[in-house]
Amino acid sequence: MTLDVDQLLAIRALVEARSTSSVSAFVQHAVAISLNDVAGWGALLASALDQTGGPLTRAERTWADDVLLKAPGKGRGKRAKRTKARAA
Repeated sequence: MTLDVDQLLAIRALVEARSTSSVSAFVQHAVAISLNDVAGWGALLASALDQTGGPLTRAERTWADDVLLKAPGKGRGKRAKRTKARAA
């Protein structure tokens, strides 16, 4: 497992301050919290999908990818193009 030097120094400072018993204990706790977060978000997503008609269709996924993966500053439709033209 690899940590940034700054992260390791911060964890060691917590150990010295007795906020955690060891670097290993801190990392184990952090991993447990992260795994619980992932499980919680997965359950939340599953519930939301159940309430809104199930998993995304291919068309919905394509639309979402187009909207969410568009490069910043490219605009998102006619209104964005008009706003950009006014600014120029």
